[in-house]
Amino acid sequence: MNLELSEEQSAVRRLAEDFVAREITPHVVEWDRAESVDRSVVGRLGALGFLGLTVPEEYGGSGGDHLSYCLVTEELGRGDSSVRGIVSVSLGLVAKTIAHWGDEEQKRRWLPGLTSGELIGCFGLTEPGTGSDAGNLTTRAVRDTGSGDYVINGSKMFITNGTWADVVLLFARSTDAPGHRGISAFLVPTDTPGLTRRTVHGKLGLRGQATAELVLDDVRVPASAMLAPEGKGFSVAMSALAKGRMSVAAGCVGIAQAALDCAVKYATEREQFGRTIAHHQLIQELITDISVDVDAARLLTWRVADLIDRGEPFATESSKAKLFASEAAVRAANNALQVFGGYGYIDEYPAGKLLRDARVMTLYEGTSQIQKLVIGRALTGVSAF
Repeated sequence: MNLELSEEQSAVRRLAEDFVAREITPHVVEWDRAESVDRSVVGRLGALGFLGLTVPEEYGGSGGDHLSYCLVTEELGRGDSSVRGIVSVSLGLVAKTIAHWGDEEQKRRWLPGLTSGELIGCFGLTEPGTGSDAGNLTTRAVRDTGSGDYVINGSKMFITNGTWADVVLLFARSTDAPGHRGISAFLVPTDTPGLTRRTVHGKLGLRGQATAELVLDDVRVPASAMLAPEGKGFSVAMSALAKGRMSVAAGCVGIAQAALDCAVKYATEREQFGRTIAHHQLIQELITDISVDVDAARLLTWRVADLIDRGEPFATESSKAKLFASEAAVRAANNALQVFGGYGYIDEYPAGKLLRDARVMTLYEGTSQIQKLVIGRALTGVSAF
């Protein structure tokens, strides 16, 4: 076992750290209040190769290993989870999935634009009535026997990048097979007639992220838009989410690290009772708890990256990392807010935003309860569903 980063991995981490300090940190409060990240940041992420990590260079990607991807994702999460989400979805859930499941034409059409930042992708799985129960989604794709096209009707909810995206990796029921066996995946351009988008406002956290509801009213796509064989859509979705959970975990490590950084800085500057609050043992306890959570979450996440890069099974370990890291991020941000006291409750200081952003991490890409079901099933061989 070797936990030392290579020179290349260290360089990638420094590049991401510098990008966050220069391009993200100065704007975090402004973007959060405006409920919108500056969209030009996407192109700058692409120019540095951050939107092409692990994607083959022949399709415009920047290659690299999954640990490097985790390092970049952690730094982006440390800066602003709204920006991290752009990368996790457009690259992690969409581009990587096309690279794995797509045919040559689909790869050539979509990957160069997604990896450069010229295009943005979103992941259309969750529906107003089906979140955790994704196998019972109701969006329908009906084959037109005359043209061979598919006509899609339905709606999707809480779609990250939804109003910005150029392509939706969309999941719809295309056969009468029950449950997940009837689901197929489609690559749907967002300018297709019949597809409308509505921005979701008033979110607790990730306020700068473009989150949307998608409505599909007789959206017609050719058969060539289907990603993977018909009826394999649920397998496509689950394989994407297994790797996506690693990305979420890495982003949560970034949140927890940011909580540690700001708590230590504030504690060593703020004075009460004639000395800095860092002198008080109970403040040290709060900071210590954050630090332990950071290290544990990071090691769990790095293990997933290592398993993927070695071609080993990783889905259960990814669920463990996502479960622990997301809950740890909430604890870390909450402890940091406690260190700040009343100042932590106003948005001029970072602790409140960290807590708001951390809270959703226990909900999306599989709630903490779903992760426990996945892990429990892997350990016992018995499904709880």
